[in-house]
Amino acid sequence: MNNTRFATVMHILVLMVEYPGKWLSSDWIAQSININPVIVRKALSSLQEQGWVTSRKGKDGGSMLTVTSDEITLGAIYKVVKNSDVLGRRNLNPNPKCPVGKNINEKLQALSAETNELVVASLQGKTLKDFVGKFG
Repeated sequence: MNNTRFATVMHILVLMVEYPGKWLSSDWIAQSININPVIVRKALSSLQEQGWVTSRKGKDGGSMLTVTSDEITLGAIYKVVKNSDVLGRRNLNPNPKCPVGKNINEKLQALSAETNELVVASLQGKTLKDFVGKFG
């Protein structure tokens, strides 16, 4: 996952835990992360689909958590934002006449799947509450 989606979503969720019961605007969240509010709104949409966040529009609008931080595992967050394999993409056109080239993508795919399972398993044992506790 060669992007900042996981870090962005974690930042958003930690803010929501730190400000319970407060409607946090996407502009305010974006200022904390120092990114465009559109990116925050896209992330919030994914979190709403999971049922973790609710949002309301208007002058006093914003978003807040609808579940407790111990109900969300880091593994679940990772699955929500994951859009590529941990080890990256495969080569598109390896030489099929090469003894390595003809099998490399199959072997790399298996290795990538195994690595992804390890990442998810490691994160599954940790909750958002555990992570937020590191800021204490």
